[in-house]
Amino acid sequence: MSELIFEPALDDLVASEVDVYASRNENNAKLIDRQDPIVYASKEQPSPLDRSLIDTYNEQGFVVLDGVFSPDEVATFQQELECLRTDSKIQKFDEVVNEPNSNDLRSIFRVHESNPLFKALAVDERLADLARYLLDDEVYIHQSRLNYKPGFRGKEFYWHSDFETWHVEDGMPRMRALSMSITLTENFDCNGSLMLIPGSHKKYVVCVGETPEKHYLASLKKQEHGVPSDACLKTLAAQGGIVSAIGKPGSVIVFDCNVMHGSNGNITPFPRSNVFFVYNALSNKVVNPFCAQAPRPEYICSRESIHLVPRSHGEKLNA
Repeated sequence: MSELIFEPALDDLVASEVDVYASRNENNAKLIDRQDPIVYASKEQPSPLDRSLIDTYNEQGFVVLDGVFSPDEVATFQQELECLRTDSKIQKFDEVVNEPNSNDLRSIFRVHESNPLFKALAVDERLADLARYLLDDEVYIHQSRLNYKPGFRGKEFYWHSDFETWHVEDGMPRMRALSMSITLTENFDCNGSLMLIPGSHKKYVVCVGETPEKHYLASLKKQEHGVPSDACLKTLAAQGGIVSAIGKPGSVIVFDCNVMHGSNGNITPFPRSNVFFVYNALSNKVVNPFCAQAPRPEYICSRESIHLVPRSHGEKLNA
């Protein structure tokens, strides 16, 4: 087991060329202090949410917003979800990921560009305005996907910080990004709902090992590199506990890019499906990966195709 090492906060005046979130290049797992804000907007700026919810996000690293989308809107999303699931033609696309050891559909990436309905959803003001506020910048979609997690055979996804992967493998410079998961089915405790460690976003987990070539081909099904050590997880869980993000369809789980999260397998008959958008600040566009590998494909990380999420001036999605 890797030894757990605590390091003090890095100097804020460190030279810009120094990687303050280096990972996978040392022999010891570490917890280091976060070097970036969590909520970038000042308290004086008008908030799209009640201030108590912003404070919860700031302290826990996530917040669950119930009933953001109406039953009619959710029904439209579910219909599109099912149409894509049963479309045999999509299996030939690189954007499609199946479950390990089966042909069950696991994820479809880049839906914010390939699908008109989910493209409209990604720019809906109920999502985009909150992302702009929390990041205090114009935003674009770094990554999007539909997650299916089918009943009976939906596999687990191990604990990880998204930012560690996005930093090392995509070249995302700083922690100025967040995810929004819109629930399309009911998320129960028992059907592989998202689990998060409150407060874990305030520490960066340095992982051991190296990044294999074309790691994404395996990691999108089962991640084995860029995962925290047992000792780091024990420390984070002892400090913050573990929370399951459960809720009805149409809820939105908003979580910071660095919060530690994962999910159990789904052996129930009830699928756990969502649509997932990553909003990145325009000032935080990706650079070269912080590892000795080529960048991941565009359908996983927006590198060339960067389009600002437009301000909607009050219009909402018509589902």
